[in-house]
Amino acid sequence: MKYTELTVHTTTEASEIIADIMWNYTEFGVTICDVADIVALQTSKDTQYWDYMDDDLTADKFTDVLVKCYIENDVAQETIKNIMSDIQRAKELSGGAFEFGTLEDTKRSVDGDDWIDVWKKHFRPIHLGKIVVVPEWIKYEKQAGEEVVLLDSNMAFGTGEHETTSSCVELMQEYVTPDSVCIDVGCGSGILGISAIKLGAKKAYLTDIDPIAVTSSNHNAKLNNVAEKTVVAHSNLLDDTEVKADVMMANITGEILTMLAPSIPKNLKEDGVLILSGIIESRLEMVKTAYEKVGMEVIRQTRKGEWFALVLKHKKA
Repeated sequence: MKYTELTVHTTTEASEIIADIMWNYTEFGVTICDVADIVALQTSKDTQYWDYMDDDLTADKFTDVLVKCYIENDVAQETIKNIMSDIQRAKELSGGAFEFGTLEDTKRSVDGDDWIDVWKKHFRPIHLGKIVVVPEWIKYEKQAGEEVVLLDSNMAFGTGEHETTSSCVELMQEYVTPDSVCIDVGCGSGILGISAIKLGAKKAYLTDIDPIAVTSSNHNAKLNNVAEKTVVAHSNLLDDTEVKADVMMANITGEILTMLAPSIPKNLKEDGVLILSGIIESRLEMVKTAYEKVGMEVIRQTRKGEWFALVLKHKKA
């Protein structure tokens, strides 16, 4: 189905009002693109944010807020006229209490499935040692010695293409055995936990603070027919300290890995292996120091591009 995408340029102060007005005229989606939200998320003391942000985003030049909505083409002209009229009226009623910005509007026609088709063109099977990560819509003939991990096209998070994920998947293959119990902290798509099962692990526990990640991991576990061997938890870490891993993976960021250092080792067996990834060079020593303080030692370090991965074990008494 064809839609008209209406974009209105405004300010942070007025963005919610404009979004509310748009919701009065469409049920096909409204979005607010405001860099202030990202900055607030990164700097909040109460929020755990699991990714890095370009420092340039904090620059004052990023003040334009975009509010978008989608309208069926056959009613777009009249609907947009009504939306813009209501926005102008809201501005007048505010009496100048806050700034509405330029209220410049732009329109373009989009296909409801365009974004999926464009996304699919950029994906391909990814070979990571024995593991081959395959988008679920691609027909792939498994070769001898390979284990295929299917990922749903409509789910978010890691696909194996990024250096941090591929480093984890490749390192896992040196430590996962048929008797292994594995834990994936910050599971995202579930790629690490699912790969562990495909490599022969008898059980994988996956955890994430994002409910969408939990849904994604559960979905992909079913897609790969490994759901009966996986447990997905909506939490920072497993609350059950009785669950101990032979191999534990955490592909997050240096800051979060450092914050989790006092907690992660409780779920790792005494002779278990911990694989950490998602670490940029400026955070590398910080992460190492944090885990050394809780009795862990680095036994291996790898690098792909700008990203480092570490393999650690409990220090022997």
